[in-house]
Amino acid sequence: MGYKGKRGYSRRRGDEALFQTMGRVVLFPALLFYLELVLHIHMKNSLAYVPVYLLFSLAGGLFLSALALPWRRGVNSIAAKVLAVLVSVIFGAELVAKTILQSYYGISALKMAAGNKLTDYSEVIISTVLHSIPILLVILLPAILLCLLGDQLLCFDRLDIRFAGLVLGGCVVFHIVGLGVLRLPWKGDLTPGRLYHMNSNGDDQVEQLGLATMLRLDAKHMIFPPANNLDADFSGLGALNGGEASSGGTGDASSIGDASQAADPQPVVDTSPNVMDVDLAALAESTSNKDIKWLAEYFNSVTPTRKNEYTGMFEGYNVIQLVLEGFSGYAIDPELTPTLYKLTHEGFVFHNYYTALHFTSTSNGECQTLLGLYPRNGGTATMTRTGEKKTNVYFSLAQQLLRQGYLVTGYHPNGDMYGRLASHTNLGYDWHQFGAGFEGLDVNDSGKLLWPQKDTVMVEKSIDDYINSDKPFHVYYLTISGHMPYSDNRAVAPYRETVRALTQYSETTQNYIATCMEVDRALKLLLDKLEAAGKLDQTLIVATGDHIPYFNVDTLEELAGKKFGSSDDLERLREGSIDFDVYKNSLILWSASMEEPVEVDKVCCQVDILPTVSNLLGLEYDSRMLAGSDILSDSEGLVVFTSRCWKSDRGFYNRFTGEFSPAEGVAMTAEEQDSYVSAMKKLVGYKLDSTYLIVENDFYDVVFG
Repeated sequence: MGYKGKRGYSRRRGDEALFQTMGRVVLFPALLFYLELVLHIHMKNSLAYVPVYLLFSLAGGLFLSALALPWRRGVNSIAAKVLAVLVSVIFGAELVAKTILQSYYGISALKMAAGNKLTDYSEVIISTVLHSIPILLVILLPAILLCLLGDQLLCFDRLDIRFAGLVLGGCVVFHIVGLGVLRLPWKGDLTPGRLYHMNSNGDDQVEQLGLATMLRLDAKHMIFPPANNLDADFSGLGALNGGEASSGGTGDASSIGDASQAADPQPVVDTSPNVMDVDLAALAESTSNKDIKWLAEYFNSVTPTRKNEYTGMFEGYNVIQLVLEGFSGYAIDPELTPTLYKLTHEGFVFHNYYTALHFTSTSNGECQTLLGLYPRNGGTATMTRTGEKKTNVYFSLAQQLLRQGYLVTGYHPNGDMYGRLASHTNLGYDWHQFGAGFEGLDVNDSGKLLWPQKDTVMVEKSIDDYINSDKPFHVYYLTISGHMPYSDNRAVAPYRETVRALTQYSETTQNYIATCMEVDRALKLLLDKLEAAGKLDQTLIVATGDHIPYFNVDTLEELAGKKFGSSDDLERLREGSIDFDVYKNSLILWSASMEEPVEVDKVCCQVDILPTVSNLLGLEYDSRMLAGSDILSDSEGLVVFTSRCWKSDRGFYNRFTGEFSPAEGVAMTAEEQDSYVSAMKKLVGYKLDSTYLIVENDFYDVVFG
């Protein structure tokens, strides 16, 4: 009887030990899969890709489990708890980052994020974290339970090193099976197999591969950048990007309104292509660098845009360019913002202009506006990277006008965010920011910059640097007053009484309107100073928002009087569920010398600003080597969104549904539509993917020296 009891006791002990051992093995696979599911469900991501991130969770989880098996009990216990807490905190931090910044942040972006002054946004960070406490508790729950009950349930005794090796073998097996699942015939333009080999599109990687896999791939690609596996079949692109494309669509000269149509047809207009004396075919043949060869062949396949009746219209003019923080044209009002109203209605008037959100918000807006390129979707911000590498940015307006003998300077009333001191100096600007040559900004008694700075102060404290210049000048301003959060702050204060009378709007919307009034007054001050100096008629004003106030979609809906979809969807950049008109904006191209406005219906966006202004100034540039195109040329209009949806003069393509909706008045046969969409999808991919190759290989330096 005693013998049987001992044997039963031994069996129970053996079963208990087996349970504890298996529990320790499956601990991290279960945790990772749990965290992935919670994240995907909370973010309303597609669950069609569960098999992919299940297998990668099993693989990654077994690797983590093996790290807490072969040591002494105390070490195993600490290792398991620390790893569980760390992994859970990473998932929670990424969820908050996605909510605030519209993007998940990989390891490659941490240096850039650490360099930014996050304390300036403490209010929105704290409010987001507080709002997210329920879901953050759900994320942290398993780690909390492990810390409280893990020693009783799992024991953590030392296991043989060979057993840990067996667990690692399981990690390899599940990883290989996961790679096999990637090869299944997944539907869509971006499939799991394609995303696995990309070092961009982190949000899509999270949805299809899982957050843990996105972070792992990001770390891997920092050490071993993926090879350029872009398609090199450029046939058919020429007819899309140049004037030939417009013969049958709505993107030709007829998209420029009555003022242009009424122009005197007698003068001979130079319609030669905007290209430079560059032999791209010879470069492609002579280089051993595969990326440079691909870029040369791609640009050589693009039909350049042509010069037109607006070429050189503002040749020799001063140029003042502004990127307006968090600006949306829906806030323009003839009474509240009369200067903005004047500039958007009495110069070139763009009816289909968009400021689409791309990775890193403000920096991405600058990238599009100042480089004429779409930013890379992930990793270090493209603008930041150009400063780090001192990339030749040959076509930046600053560089072009420096070559013309202009005085070139720039201002930002904030500290060194996104490494602008390096990147904007590299662009060609004599760059002034807080702590680097910008004196007279508002500070407290201890010398700390007050937040936010007023745009009127920015103009007032800088204009004497250039207004009396004997040379033509180019000035760039990056404003700050319109930065979120739209609280009752010091930029709002001068207009508080006025906006509080707007009782039809919420207080947040009233505050946002006040920030736009501050921008308006800064522009008024600028125009008044130029007029007093006798230079207004010879100055071109260029202004655009860097991005919309994406964290306050309710505000945009109040101002526009229409719904754009769930605020939650836009805050998390789920473009498959929003109305893309939320990105519609106002572009200012204005000079006092213009006698009448020019109406433009063509679809256009930020990347088009640089080539358009270059043509208006009569500068020599190569239109093939920019992602944007001259809006006033006869090329077809195009705007590309971060999700790889796109809108052209001929219609809108929804990447999520795979459907193309022709624009009003556009008739295409099914065959024509299929051919057009196929070619356009390829071109859109090239425009998005080429920026990384241009910057990393210093392509413009190879071409121009």
